Amino acid sequence: MSRKNIFAIFVMLGLGLGIFWWEARNIDFESLVTTIRSLNYFWLLIAFISIMLSYGVEAMVLHTLLKKKEDRKFGWWEMYRIPLIQALFNAITPFSSGGQPAQLVGLMQSKIDGGRASSVLLMKFIIYQTMVLINFIIAMLVSFRSVAQHFSGLATLIVFGMVIHLVTISFLLMIMYYYDFTKKMVQVVLKPVLFFLKDEKRDKILQSAIKSIDSFYKESLVLKKEKAKVIKAALLTVVQLFLYYFVVYFVLLALNCDHVNIVDVLVMHIMIVMIVSIFPIPGGSGGAEFSFKTLFAGFVPSTSALILGMFLWRFITYYLGMFLGIIAVSKKPKISKHQVVSKSMERK
Repeated sequence: MSRKNIFAIFVMLGLGLGIFWWEARNIDFESLVTTIRSLNYFWLLIAFISIMLSYGVEAMVLHTLLKKKEDRKFGWWEMYRIPLIQALFNAITPFSSGGQPAQLVGLMQSKIDGGRASSVLLMKFIIYQTMVLINFIIAMLVSFRSVAQHFSGLATLIVFGMVIHLVTISFLLMIMYYYDFTKKMVQVVLKPVLFFLKDEKRDKILQSAIKSIDSFYKESLVLKKEKAKVIKAALLTVVQLFLYYFVVYFVLLALNCDHVNIVDVLVMHIMIVMIVSIFPIPGGSGGAEFSFKTLFAGFVPSTSALILGMFLWRFITYYLGMFLGIIAVSKKPKISKHQVVSKSMERK
């Protein structure tokens, strides 16, 4: 990893420690120790297993979209390390923008062609965003009225997050089904927006945007042809997301909050995910903690338990991915030239 990435990791860890120190500054230390001692470690273990399984199912999504009959057998670590790498670089870049290119590098380290890897990752991204939006819409139908009544400030952020996701997916669908129109629209919109730039720089940005649209359109044609793969990947993505959403429920059970309603907890977590996505700070730091504290205060009996729960949830869903991602980056898969050559000969 570059020095810049290492620096970003330390900055995010420092920011996280600062946030938790600030939240816990007025808590009685003895009360916190008592809460830690009374934890139900069985459910805490289940929370850790749930997030590890979530990464595993995401690896299965990747394998489903990537695998072809003529391919060599991909090792489990080759696939499993990619979601971990994504977790690391999503955690240290604004708007999680570093996850996609980092996954591409990870796949290319497994001797997978860059163009093919880009195609698969794009398919995976579209499926993931679509499933997140569908889950969110269902959550809105189930409990948004209650959230809007009790947490009006968060309700605004939730709606804003949904709008951003909806616009993103709508734009991708426009490229898939209204390719020529979308290209012209992007050129018409970008030219006045970039009027203050020099002609050379403006043309470069426009060319890059058009190239990205062309690339996405080509990959969307593949997406339309491989419907069986897409359906299987979509179903696996739903499983992946729910394993992730369940973490907060298991954390609450670890805090001995046995009275919680599982549907309410899952809906709240889905909404937190939507809120976090609109914060430009890497990992949505600050926004994630604030959302958790606001939405789950009614579920947890004491302030010390609430802050401890926030720390455990954030560690499992965010910081653990960073640490595992560092391992994934450093432990590259061992692919022999013989494996690659033998399979390429078979295809011929």
